[in-house]
Amino acid sequence: MTPEQYLAPYAVQSDTARGRRYPEAAHASRSQFQRDRDRIIHCSAFRRLEYKTQVFLNHEGDMFRTRLTHSLEVAQIGRSLARNLRLNEDLVEAVSLAHDLGHTPFGHVGQDVLDECMKDHGGFEHNLQSLRVVDTLEQSYGAFDGLNLMFETREGILKHCSLTNAKTLGPVAERFIDRTQPSLEAQLTNLADEIAYNSHDIDDGLRSGLITIEQLEEVEFFGRLWHEVQTTFPGVSGRRAIYETLRRLITAMADDLIATSGGLLAEANPGSVDAVRASAPLIRFSDGMRKDATELKRFLRQNLYRHYQVNRMRVKASKIVRELYEAFVAEPVLLPPDYQENTGDEGKQVRMIADYIAGMTDRYAIREHRRIFSLEEL
Repeated sequence: MTPEQYLAPYAVQSDTARGRRYPEAAHASRSQFQRDRDRIIHCSAFRRLEYKTQVFLNHEGDMFRTRLTHSLEVAQIGRSLARNLRLNEDLVEAVSLAHDLGHTPFGHVGQDVLDECMKDHGGFEHNLQSLRVVDTLEQSYGAFDGLNLMFETREGILKHCSLTNAKTLGPVAERFIDRTQPSLEAQLTNLADEIAYNSHDIDDGLRSGLITIEQLEEVEFFGRLWHEVQTTFPGVSGRRAIYETLRRLITAMADDLIATSGGLLAEANPGSVDAVRASAPLIRFSDGMRKDATELKRFLRQNLYRHYQVNRMRVKASKIVRELYEAFVAEPVLLPPDYQENTGDEGKQVRMIADYIAGMTDRYAIREHRRIFSLEEL
């Protein structure tokens, strides 16, 4: 009996999944989604996540999360949730590991600047770019461009999409037009992502000294868990107390999601993936946990993401991305040969510039900017 035979009827399974863009024979010892996961782990875009910003730039400290460690944490949380709900763990893991492959250097500021630069050429959005990476930009296989992932993996990567873009992407984006739902595995990965960044951004913020325990105690959700730790382990302090609190935070959010989603699934009783797609979202937090999570995100936005020291790096990063883009548009000969479009198609050239910049790590973008603009690099 294969592991997938233990899955619920509403879970995605390899033998009834919607397949790959380019047909391939099934593998003798791996499921289709194990195969997707392995292709993602071995691709160059995945390795570059090690040096891409989550909140703090890579060179600001060795202990802060990067896009790579964030993706691994999402995958760990997602697999645990999926197992409890009898969903396809391998699909959840594949989507988790791939969901940030298209992220720019310098976190969300890089995306925002590149989107603004590209406003006359279709804009830029990292979910779309992640799909572009796995569909087109990775060049590892002789038979096709991209990684040729399963439809359900690609669907999970594309968690946001405008109607304008959806109309150009074909079947993988039809749900944005039809207003239907993705698989339960895609819904779950989206919330595993939220659990991961809520917890680790608190950890990194405290480690950096930009936020304090005293501030966090004013957030009811965190404060409740913090005082629970103090009561259970009198005198505990420092990193040990923080870790004990954050593990409780992750557990509380995960347990709530499992209980709430399990109840919704029992009530809706979808007999297939198609029934899931036609229903309302079935993976969610309770109203109380959604309120707690929203309060926590609001705190992080106001006190960490908008901290003046973070803003200083945002301004520097914005300048680097914008000036690189403008330099490459003005002088495409500055680009590596693989990114120079030689047919005179301006739109295609600009998109290739976006691909080049989005693929950069933080330190590569800094180095490339220095090469172009610093006289010392002559």
